[in-house]
Amino acid sequence: MKKTVNTSFIYAILAMVGGVFYREFTKFQEFDGKTTLSVLHTHLFMLGMVMFLLVTICIRLFAIDRAKKYSAFFVIYNAGVCLTSVMLTVRGIVQVLGVELSSAQNGMLSGVAGIGHILIGVGMLFFFFSLKESVSTLQTSQKEV
Repeated sequence: MKKTVNTSFIYAILAMVGGVFYREFTKFQEFDGKTTLSVLHTHLFMLGMVMFLLVTICIRLFAIDRAKKYSAFFVIYNAGVCLTSVMLTVRGIVQVLGVELSSAQNGMLSGVAGIGHILIGVGMLFFFFSLKESVSTLQTSQKEV
């Protein structure tokens, strides 16, 4: 449980850093348009901090961390959130600086961001598999008592 609380805390810090970076970088560059940097803050708060606070509750209520697929969830989901966040940052910096990308470069950025989103989705599946297993185990043990 301590690991998930610490993970949540790290995402909270990263979210705040992302928000400050967005504000200060766009101000320094005198940028006044739309950029993906504006959603980095909320992505890290929701997909990172809030998600792992919910996971912490699930550990307390259902011992989800004892499920077979929990480790896969933890690693894959975190990799997805980190990769997605890095790509939001890269895309946002490119937008703010006005860098012209070739269609191949643009496709590469989108493709890597897509991989991050896929990893988040796969991680969520492992989370639900772990939750189902934990709830099932809990119900079975309660029937035996």
